[in-house]
Amino acid sequence: MNDPAAKTTFVNLLQAEIEQRSITPVVRQYRSGETIFSEGSPGDGLYAVLGGLVHITTFVSQTSSHSLGEFAAGDFFGEMSILNEAPRSATAIAKQDSVLLFVSRDQVVDLMERSPPLVFALLHAFSNRMRETNTRFVHQMIEAERLTLFGRFARSIVHDLKNPLSIILLAGDAAASERASMALREQAKKRMHQQVERLNHMLNELLRVSEGSTQHSVESVSFAAYVAEIIEDTHEELASKKVHVETRTAVPDIVLPINSRRLNHVFYNLFGNAADIMPEGGSISLRFQHNEREIMTEVEDSGPGFPPGIVEKLFMPFFTHGKANGTGLGLSICKNIIEDHGGRIWPKAEAGHGAIFCFTLPLDRADRI
Repeated sequence: MNDPAAKTTFVNLLQAEIEQRSITPVVRQYRSGETIFSEGSPGDGLYAVLGGLVHITTFVSQTSSHSLGEFAAGDFFGEMSILNEAPRSATAIAKQDSVLLFVSRDQVVDLMERSPPLVFALLHAFSNRMRETNTRFVHQMIEAERLTLFGRFARSIVHDLKNPLSIILLAGDAAASERASMALREQAKKRMHQQVERLNHMLNELLRVSEGSTQHSVESVSFAAYVAEIIEDTHEELASKKVHVETRTAVPDIVLPINSRRLNHVFYNLFGNAADIMPEGGSISLRFQHNEREIMTEVEDSGPGFPPGIVEKLFMPFFTHGKANGTGLGLSICKNIIEDHGGRIWPKAEAGHGAIFCFTLPLDRADRI
């Protein structure tokens, strides 16, 4: 308890009042493991612990219980039966051989009517107990939420690693074939190297998000060459899902400062989401616009488009829709990457179109590095 003196004061006052009123005390002994009362039984009074240790639990399901605390000498328990005349809300079991003073509800009520200090002591102890219970409950809720987030984060890692691991497995099988040519083996080696690099960058991105880091290095890259490489790198994976990428407008042949390894994750994620939403296959269309300040990229799939009411939630961490194995971290990470580049990303819902994601990249961000 927050104030051990409060419970001891109440028990001492209770014993003093019993002695002063010449009430014969009822002292009960329980062996270790013996049940003192069970959840749901009549609440007929309270107990003061004179010696030993008592464990209080409550059922959270038919097969599991939750510990509410332990009470040693100087503690008391069972007071709720006096305050609300309801059945027991928990089970009390002697954890050690214990000696308890039992005071019936009628006796406690009578003593409190005669002794205001006893009432005050009970209220003081009860208030401290409720405060401690609330604090413990909040901590447990925080810990439960932390574990839930950890589980989601772990599922995100597993989910995102599946595709590159599958490609590595296929490339390894192809390279190990007795009939594989030297050219095929070199191609498989290249693909495995690319996917290992992709895995490494994905894990680094997850670590970056978990640490809240916004710093990254950039280099001047030809955007047209970069996009062509992205399309080539994802071709085989998307083709296995009957999805192909089309560039509907010319890719601006402009050099701009980007972190290509991080930006890869944006394209991989948007392409992967599009493929997931088109299980029978389809197309991904790329469109580009630019001005003196920035390049804008539009990624549109030929799927059914955004369902009503989800557009504003898409970039929320752990929000997912329409994917059995989705984790809801992918778009949140994409948003972080684009914003770290000094750009913006947003969804666009248009009637008669699939899902559209737009993002911008500034042509000059020297002042942002």
